[in-house]
Amino acid sequence: EVQLVESGGGLVQPGGSLELSCAASGFTFSIYGMSWVRQAPGKGLESVSGVNGGNGRATYADSVKGRFTIYRDNPKSTLYLQMNNLKPEDAGVYYCAKASEPNWDAHYDYRGQGTQVAVSS
Repeated sequence: EVQLVESGGGLVQPGGSLELSCAASGFTFSIYGMSWVRQAPGKGLESVSGVNGGNGRATYADSVKGRFTIYRDNPKSTLYLQMNNLKPEDAGVYYCAKASEPNWDAHYDYRGQGTQVAVSS
């Protein structure tokens, strides 16, 4: 059974940092693309960043480039998102998603339960 369990969310002041983690199980983690998507209050899902399986190439939304870093620890089957210089517009529920193939931007077939990020002074 595929499981994706996010952690690391919380309340942070603007300019602060958080690191999200996603512990994966039930599949060969290193093969598949993985991504972080977020949903701000009252808005739809937005892809934040993704990293390919295999070649490990990472991609970022323009809104987070230079501030967020996605990385994966394949031996630990864990995906991370280091978020720096957080802005109020970064607030929302962050989900870890598993792609159906090595390219992270392929259709995703599993998503975690999410972790809440709040950015406020």
